[in-house]
Amino acid sequence: MTSKFEDLGACAPTLGKRVTFGTAASIMATLVVASVGLLFSAPGSAAEAKADKASVERGRYLVQIGGCNDCHTPGYAEKAGNVPMSDWLTGAPVGFQGAWGTSYAANLRLTLNGLTEDQWVTFARVPRRPPMPWFNLRDMSDNDLRAMYRFVRELGPKGERAPPAAAPGVTVNTPVIVFEPRMATTASR
Repeated sequence: MTSKFEDLGACAPTLGKRVTFGTAASIMATLVVASVGLLFSAPGSAAEAKADKASVERGRYLVQIGGCNDCHTPGYAEKAGNVPMSDWLTGAPVGFQGAWGTSYAANLRLTLNGLTEDQWVTFARVPRRPPMPWFNLRDMSDNDLRAMYRFVRELGPKGERAPPAAAPGVTVNTPVIVFEPRMATTASR
């Protein structure tokens, strides 16, 4: 008399196949448990996603009304703000020159891409060269700075890094806007 397994011949499960089936069953059980966990955690995730979306929108608003685009987005002021959002905050190769030397508006999309949210909150409050109004960022709440970070990170990296700052008296090979008080002369009448 033959056993059921002998009747199956070459198709009979071997010890190696049983281990493989056992491993597969274990993996499947793990996936089912994980899926159930995701199913029950979805309401919290949806609430978090909604809060994050609101934070990103607040960040967009702060960037826009805070004047960040005026220097950090090429052509923004000249076009009265009519620049596609996909081109925002990519920095500009136009220098700002004064007693401090020459400084450039950074490509914030690349800068923030290399920072964590906590690093950004610290970085944003560090004094900068003129004309960057770093003191405005210094006085912002952590929540506002985090909202700005989330917005810029959502835009994603784009563009090239701005040229490095130059010390006073160093010649640069870019256009510059000179910040130097001068007495205006009036034409004789």
